[in-house]
Amino acid sequence: MSPDGAASKPDRLFVEALARGFRVLEAFADRPAAMSLAEIAAASGLDKSAAQRLVHTLVSIGYLEKTAAGVAPSRRILDRSFDYLRSNPLINRAIPILADLRRTIKERVDLSLFDDLTMLYVVRMQSKRDTFYAHLIGRRVPTYCTSGGRAVLSHLPEEDVLDILQRSQRRKLTPRTTVEIDQIMERIVQVRETGYSLAIEEVLVGEIAVAAAVLDEAGHPVGAIHVAASLAEWQPDEFVARAGPLVTAAAAGLRPS
Repeated sequence: MSPDGAASKPDRLFVEALARGFRVLEAFADRPAAMSLAEIAAASGLDKSAAQRLVHTLVSIGYLEKTAAGVAPSRRILDRSFDYLRSNPLINRAIPILADLRRTIKERVDLSLFDDLTMLYVVRMQSKRDTFYAHLIGRRVPTYCTSGGRAVLSHLPEEDVLDILQRSQRRKLTPRTTVEIDQIMERIVQVRETGYSLAIEEVLVGEIAVAAAVLDEAGHPVGAIHVAASLAEWQPDEFVARAGPLVTAAAAGLRPS
């Protein structure tokens, strides 16, 4: 129904079968392992018959594969990720800047893109101590509690910031995750003053991260550059003094002239 109560018109260009196919692929987002047909049907919200036809089609064209443990995403999906990464001009410009920052700071350097309630990692230059998931591209982290997310929020109007925070499922990822809106707003004010954002053990225990927002030609935030390190090797004040100016300069270097 439309807001005025009238029946909404069907979208004649929308291909429902294609959408259901993507629901099958997205079923693996919360379970990174092979699944049975029944498990795929349940995770995608489809009946078993529809799931069977879609799985068969996706296996036939190479986006799913059958294994001894069930059905799993195939390597062909990576081809589409490659297409996106090489076609994105921001990522293309960022690589040499991130590589130079990584050589200078000798800690993990990331580029994430702003996607409403989450930040999506698209470049990750790992350090010597990263865990498996920590350096995978495609990982999403909450905007509200991450260094990059708060750096982005600092460049948005307050009403937009509040909208994002109110729609976020603000939960503690660690004992030190900031989840109260007023406290998050205080952090954002600090970012506006310093130009960079600091997060200490808010996503991973033992990790400190500093980030600065990447802006487009109109001054709108489109992503962030992060530098992350271990609290076992850095004192917070020392890391901020070292990484803050570097990450700010790197982010400024990515803004189109």
